[in-house]
Amino acid sequence: MTTTARHKTSNDSALVAPGRTRVPAAAAVAARGGAESVDPAELPVRPGEDAWTSEEVHELHAELITELDRLQNEIEAAEAAITGLMRDSNDGAGDDQVDAGTKNISRESELALANNARDSLAQVERALGRLEGVGFGTCESCGQAIGKARMQAFPRATLCVQCKAKQERR
Repeated sequence: MTTTARHKTSNDSALVAPGRTRVPAAAAVAARGGAESVDPAELPVRPGEDAWTSEEVHELHAELITELDRLQNEIEAAEAAITGLMRDSNDGAGDDQVDAGTKNISRESELALANNARDSLAQVERALGRLEGVGFGTCESCGQAIGKARMQAFPRATLCVQCKAKQERR
């Protein structure tokens, strides 16, 4: 009997148990309110920037939803590949050391890609939650506006440029 240990993370909600169907990201977000629930006038901007428009908010929201769907599909594909690699690792009777090492590297690579996709998925879900709720565009460190241009370029941003630079110097 084989048991598999797995760490529970905050983004495990994105995983789907075998035999279950995944709710499309657009449907899940629509249930929360979507871009229509966002008042562009309430989103912070830096001095000198134009206020957010409804069209810009909808475009940003659609971009995040598209990214959410892409990442969910990427995770499903990576998990299928990992399952195949795990299954194939038991077929290695008679493999030489090079073959066994290649299989291990492939498996570890797929695991790393899946974990990166899960981390990105959690960031996108958090950005959607902040956009639809409270805190989108506000720096989590200093409380100032992150900046409209930065949020449009990188909607998952949670720190302004100055605070991000400080964080990276540490």
